[in-house]
Amino acid sequence: MISRNYIIAGSLIAVLIIALAVLVILPSMSPSSEAKFKDAGALYSKSVDLANEGKYEEALKAADDALALNVPQFIPLIQSNRAGILVMLGRNREAISAADVALSSKQNLTTVFSIAYFNKGNALKNLGRIDEAQAAYAKAYELDNSLVPPDSNSDPVLPAPA
Repeated sequence: MISRNYIIAGSLIAVLIIALAVLVILPSMSPSSEAKFKDAGALYSKSVDLANEGKYEEALKAADDALALNVPQFIPLIQSNRAGILVMLGRNREAISAADVALSSKQNLTTVFSIAYFNKGNALKNLGRIDEAQAAYAKAYELDNSLVPPDSNSDPVLPAPA
């Protein structure tokens, strides 16, 4: 189960990231780009809320709808979150792919990367790829020492959303 503190902290981080992006990016956008940006942010937030409620199918749909808007600034954030949702749905190979998309970003997104590595670790662990999972968990911990790897016998734990 997700720690309440992780959920609260993650939600605050997500809101801050969105608010900062709005302040920095929106002034330079066209009206249609601005609307897509706001819609993608709202769908991402909805996805996080639904995942925190355990409504993973609905959360995945909201994340996919956000991705469909093709707002480059949100892609790593959404994909990192999708990776965790996909793990919870047992779709581990897709989770690894989503995490890899987030990790391929050229942006400096330490929090997003740490969550992506952690979710990738969960997916790899579920597939029995323990050495790779441990490496992913170690990278997540290196970026954020609050992301302590689960023991090898526990179920995956979703970190707070990026």
